[in-house]
Amino acid sequence: MSPVAQTLLAAPLAQGITIAQVRRALADAFRQAGLDSPELDARLLAGHALALDHAGLAAESTRRLDASAARALAALATRRLRREPIARILGTKEFWGLALRITAATLVPRPETETVVEAALAAIDNSGPRMRVLRIADLGTGSGALLIALLSELPNASGIGTDVSREALSVARGNAARLGLGPRAQFTASNFGAALAGDYDLVVSNPPYIASGDIGSLAPEVRHDPRHALDGGADGLACYRIIAGQAPRLLKPAGDLVVELGVGQEAAVAALFRSAGLAPSPARADLAGIPRALHARVATKPP
Repeated sequence: MSPVAQTLLAAPLAQGITIAQVRRALADAFRQAGLDSPELDARLLAGHALALDHAGLAAESTRRLDASAARALAALATRRLRREPIARILGTKEFWGLALRITAATLVPRPETETVVEAALAAIDNSGPRMRVLRIADLGTGSGALLIALLSELPNASGIGTDVSREALSVARGNAARLGLGPRAQFTASNFGAALAGDYDLVVSNPPYIASGDIGSLAPEVRHDPRHALDGGADGLACYRIIAGQAPRLLKPAGDLVVELGVGQEAAVAALFRSAGLAPSPARADLAGIPRALHARVATKPP
C-alpha cells in the first residue's frame, strides 16, 4: 500500500490530502486488496462522501479535505476493504437505468437480472402491443427491481410485488413511489404467489437459487445479501418448485412466466415446469453467455 493510502486509512487522519490524491490512494488500496474495479470504486466512494458527481470530482481535484471529510471517506474505504459491496455502502443501485434504494433487507439487483426484463418484454411484444392494459406479478420482489423496470416500459400496465420480508416490501414501495410508479404498483406479504388470486398476463421472479451448502463459498460481496434471498434449498430448486406449482393458477391462459436461472439450472427448472403443465422455451442468455432467463407458458392441451 502506498504511503498516501496508509495515511488515508490511518486514524486519526492527517489533514491536507487533496481529492485527486485521495482517489489515487483509495484506488491503490483497493487494487492491492484484489478488488475488481478499484478506480471506479474509489470514484464512487469519494463522490458519495463529498457529495460530488463525476464532473465535480474532476473540477475540485485540487481541493484539500478537512479532517472530518477524510475520516468519513476512510470509514467508507474500510467497509469496502472488508468486501462490502459498493451498492450497499452507497445505499443505491442502478437497475435498468433506474436508481433503486437498497437496504440490508434486499438483494442487490445485478446486471444479469436485466435479462429477465428483456425476456419478459420480448414475450409481451410477441403477443401484442406494449400499450395494452397488462397485469404483472413479481414473486419475491425484494427492492422491486423487476416490477419497477417492467412498469417503466409498459405504460398501461399495473402490477403487484410479493415478498416474505415486510422490510423489503417497504423498500420496494418507496422505490416505486420515488420513480413515479406508485399508483400502478402494489406490494403485499406473500410466499411467492400464495396470496394472489391470479389472472396475470405476466409473472416474473428472481427466486433464491443457490444450494444451501454452496452459500458459504460465494464471493464475499454476495454473502452480504440476506440469506433468505439466496438460499434455494438443498439442490437450489426449492423455490422453482413453488413457482411451478403456483404459475398455472396465476397466469391467464395466454400469460407468460419468466424466471431467472442460476448457472447450470436450465434443464432442471425446465423439467420442473413441464411436470407442472408449463411449456418452457429455450432460456435467454445473459451478456456472459449463461442461460439466465427461462420463459414458459401454460401448456395447451391438444384438441
